[in-house]
Amino acid sequence: MSLKLQYAGKTHVGRKRSHNEDNLGLATEQNLYMVADGMGGHASGEVASEMAVETVQEFFEETEDDEQLTWPYKMDQDLNYEENRLNAGIKLANLKIYETASQNSAQRGMGTTMVALLFNGETAYFGHVGDSRIYRLRDDELYQVTDDHSLLNDYIQMKDLSEEEIENFPHKNVIVRALGMKETVQVDVDNEHPQHGDIYLLCSDGLNAMSTDEEIKSIMTENQDDLEVCCNALIESANENGGNDNITVVLVKVLET
Repeated sequence: MSLKLQYAGKTHVGRKRSHNEDNLGLATEQNLYMVADGMGGHASGEVASEMAVETVQEFFEETEDDEQLTWPYKMDQDLNYEENRLNAGIKLANLKIYETASQNSAQRGMGTTMVALLFNGETAYFGHVGDSRIYRLRDDELYQVTDDHSLLNDYIQMKDLSEEEIENFPHKNVIVRALGMKETVQVDVDNEHPQHGDIYLLCSDGLNAMSTDEEIKSIMTENQDDLEVCCNALIESANENGGNDNITVVLVKVLET
């Protein structure tokens, strides 16, 4: 049995940036949803994030009906088939971005984060690289599904930092993993069984760096019956709190399990 889903997505340049380097993907035929936050300047970040979304979607389209298709990467025996698809698709995106940047001096150093959410059967699959996030709202409780691949998160896990130390951490924007930085990348993949009424939020850090988890939870709880309104309210919240970065949100609600 397939899950019945409702979805919405929106991206906004924010209040401080001149152009938007984020991209989102709503590949509804594949039940695949993505957010990518590009970096690199001179519009290169926008190129990287767009390449990431398009490459992963194309890979899923090609592998949807042809399980014998030759993949660019070997199957990981520790992962199931859908987790392997996410893993391979994101790794392929990484390689394409890396090769493009290597061949074009204007795009050298470009990269992007990536979070991807796939529904197949009664299971939700997650794949991510970088500090863009996936959250899940269930019974009015917000849970962060992904772990940030950031210097701050590494310090938090290694040391018992206080709230004040976290707030004043000098390198909050430094990420330790991204697509395009190296020829290969490690992708975090996982899965869970959604429940009726669950709402998944995919976002770039332009949202969660501006709005607290408590604010995000409150907005999602209040607007859970209208995902378009909820998207707009989340972006508005980030902008009202400063809008220092591009803001991208994708919401997917599980209507039936």
